[in-house]
Amino acid sequence: MYTEEMLESIKKVEATRPERLHTEPRRLNAEEKDELLRQWHPDYREDAFDTIKIGPNKGQKAPKQLAELLHSNSRLYGMNIDLSKVDYDTDVLVIGGGGAGCSAAIEADNAGAKVMIVTKLRAGDANTMMAEGGIQAADKENDSPVQHFLDAYGGGHFAAKRELVEKLVMEAPDAIKWLNDLGVMFDKTPDGTMITTHGGGTSRKRMHACKDYSGAEIMRTLRDEVQNRQIPVIEFTSAVELIKDSKGQVAGAVLLNMETGDYLVARAKVVILATGGCGRLHYQNFPTSNHYGATADGLILAYRAGAPLLYQDTIQYHPTGAAFPSQIQGALVTEKVRSLGAQLVNKDGVAYLHPLETRDVSAAGIIRECKGRHEGVTTPLGDAIWLDTPMIEQLGGEGTIEARIPAMLRMFLQYGIDMRKVPVPVYPTLHYQNGGVEINAECATSIDNLLVAGECSGGVHGRNRLMGNSLLDVIVFGRDAGKSAAKRAASVELGEPTLEHVTEYAEELEEAGLNTGKVSPLLLPKYARHAREYEQRGFQFQ
Repeated sequence: MYTEEMLESIKKVEATRPERLHTEPRRLNAEEKDELLRQWHPDYREDAFDTIKIGPNKGQKAPKQLAELLHSNSRLYGMNIDLSKVDYDTDVLVIGGGGAGCSAAIEADNAGAKVMIVTKLRAGDANTMMAEGGIQAADKENDSPVQHFLDAYGGGHFAAKRELVEKLVMEAPDAIKWLNDLGVMFDKTPDGTMITTHGGGTSRKRMHACKDYSGAEIMRTLRDEVQNRQIPVIEFTSAVELIKDSKGQVAGAVLLNMETGDYLVARAKVVILATGGCGRLHYQNFPTSNHYGATADGLILAYRAGAPLLYQDTIQYHPTGAAFPSQIQGALVTEKVRSLGAQLVNKDGVAYLHPLETRDVSAAGIIRECKGRHEGVTTPLGDAIWLDTPMIEQLGGEGTIEARIPAMLRMFLQYGIDMRKVPVPVYPTLHYQNGGVEINAECATSIDNLLVAGECSGGVHGRNRLMGNSLLDVIVFGRDAGKSAAKRAASVELGEPTLEHVTEYAEELEEAGLNTGKVSPLLLPKYARHAREYEQRGFQFQ
């Protein structure tokens, strides 16, 4: 599968491996990290961003693709939607069927609220399902939530909202217990002790995992619990606009049946946005590790309703996306591979960066090595860096890869690449939406009765996220959002439903001279074949 040039490079990697087994590069100091990020991280490319021209974040920057969606009209603008014809009526409407959405629905149901989930794909089709490495929690004797806080807050460049980080780390041990009690099959020793490992930027081994398909195992368990509780799940149905009422509260959402094209009205006392990330917008033309529906819908819905965003200009590019072959380009190569001992090395076998630097530093380091120093290995798809995976078994013993990262092993074996014997080529992939809709410690936005949880929210991770804090985020804040929503719903009285904010937003766009000719939210990525297919059925993908 590898080219002759790649095979020649592997010989150099093998030649330096004996020495690297006993040494690794030093960690960069703070000044060195800042300089590396400024020069090479995609978030610092001025030409990749536009200024937001209207709304709560007017004057701030956003990735060009997101700014274009924010500068576009609603899909419903100019349409006559009869809001008095209610198709679904519930206390709590959860938009999104991933880890945050399911956790929220479970807790809202547990608190006695009437709850339903609406999701534009199938239940569980979410970035949660695709998370691999694990979930952090300081629940070992040599660790503490305080230490977890310091790692997470510092890893996010001290930009996160402190009260959110505090909740994240303080509720982490209980989140692990909750998942374990629901039936998540965490890796454990024969006596039942949970196995934990390091992640990038962590000072303790606090990564709890289920092999290298942790997200899939967590999602399986949450989805089963939703089904067992008989919580209604409306699949292949997208929320295309929030409904507000005469009091300014959120009062539900207009839904689009993705199969029939019909618009439906869902009335709700509280709405929880759990729509996930943005990877399928392909910022700066990066490949992505994200699921098919990750198009930043929640950011658009909340912003048009008047809720501000936070850190919408910062994106996580996971340093190790598969760079070859084309069938898996951009697919995640979990950070757990490096926590087990694999090193990042250039074409000459030089380990140029500590393997467990934070993700933004590691990504910038790879880009610098390839684009700045021209020391990357050339693949048929472009430059990459070697992830020296055979080191894992030389350090941990034969069978370690199959036992600890079996999904990674199988993914590459499908294409004739045995990561136990040869290194694998990697390059940064668009992975996580660091920012999102600004929330407080109760998951509430500035709009009454609009809550947000998971990757759609902003403030938990600051300007960079550590490995394992995303799965933790969806559980901690998903559960909290569900509890908070049920409590709020008990006292909410809705006024007359309205979509006036859609018209007001259109007027703002016109006053600002903005006319993209497009509509938002995007709903699905614009890949040519699918776009034509859906446009023939009456949808508009622009």
